[in-house]
Amino acid sequence: MATIGKSKLNALYTQLAPGMPLTSNDLAALGISADLAVHYVKAGWLTRLARGVYARPNDTVALYPSLLLLQRRYTGLHVGGKSALDWYGVRQYVSQQPVLHLYGWTAGRLPAWFIERFPAEYHRKRLFTEQPNALLHVGPFEKRDGAPLVSAPERALLELLSEVGVRQPLQEAREIIESAYSLRADVLRELLQHCTSVKTVRLCLQLAQEASLPWVAKLDPTALPTGSARPWVSQSADGMLVLKP
Repeated sequence: MATIGKSKLNALYTQLAPGMPLTSNDLAALGISADLAVHYVKAGWLTRLARGVYARPNDTVALYPSLLLLQRRYTGLHVGGKSALDWYGVRQYVSQQPVLHLYGWTAGRLPAWFIERFPAEYHRKRLFTEQPNALLHVGPFEKRDGAPLVSAPERALLELLSEVGVRQPLQEAREIIESAYSLRADVLRELLQHCTSVKTVRLCLQLAQEASLPWVAKLDPTALPTGSARPWVSQSADGMLVLKP
């Protein structure tokens, strides 16, 4: 039994990349039962991060594999909004420990083991008409193998703008969009056409026009869901937000 257990442990260490957390199902796929996993933890050969989640002892859990694990648990989970823009170098301020903004299709809470290592916020967001298994312009970061899902810069900008008046200060959003001069008009057009938030559509057009960004001239507001002919008005911590039709 000890020989079999050690053989499975060797196989586990051979296949487990540094920094990668594992679930009970991952261990089971390697032939490691729940009882054997408990034995490994007691012997110091595995570290228990939470119920059903493990890592190698004395190993620093890494962000990318942790996000890949969460993507298996939360439908549509991806890095989006301000965080995705930051990953692409579109930013205004660099904080000491930025909060990671994650978006998903369903309600949920991030596990404690994750946010203890990676300060993060999870937002249930259905900003576009799409399906959870085919999100618009979401894919592996920089198309790398084994990279977590991340919004394209154009989608990330709209996710950021959708939070204005809720969690996102308007002034910071205005300063960030001034750095977004290289966005693709065709991608933005598709996303805006599928956007379910009139506020987000109008705010994107208005702030881009104020900043004289090159891509806004390629967008036809009459072909976008800008709502009625009345101004969109909202009171927030920044004051009164008025968005013209």
